[in-house]
Amino acid sequence: MIGKLHLTITTPTTVLVDAAEVTSVRAEDDSGGFGILAGHANLLTVLSASVLRWRDLTGKERYCAQSGGVLTVADGSRVLVACRQGTCGEVLSKLQDEVLLMRAAAVESDRKSRVEQTRLHANAVRQLMRFMRPDAAAAGPLSERGLRR
Repeated sequence: MIGKLHLTITTPTTVLVDAAEVTSVRAEDDSGGFGILAGHANLLTVLSASVLRWRDLTGKERYCAQSGGVLTVADGSRVLVACRQGTCGEVLSKLQDEVLLMRAAAVESDRKSRVEQTRLHANAVRQLMRFMRPDAAAAGPLSERGLRR
């Protein structure tokens, strides 16, 4: 008889996968791809952004694209994956399109965060300048004091 694994993939807000009858799992970390079968030694590794694959007892392969996370194998029968974002599917080509959309959204979010961080930094510097030179702030803008920019 083929041994079974219990696979659980979670994000901070949802359980993406809770499959009790899995025969094998394939994942990828910084050292490369690796496989897990029932009876595997305990393992803890950090996953890179990749597609996690697994087979059920019927031999059907399923996929979950995840943005990087932590994979744990416990007692040779439980595989736990905690990731920040993930999306699952049965067709790899459709999943690829979803991953591209997820990455584009992440890039846009990072860009907005950098812009906001720069804006906040500039405001903080302006406030510091006001406190360091209160006489200049009281005198008004540079043009009113006969100075040019």
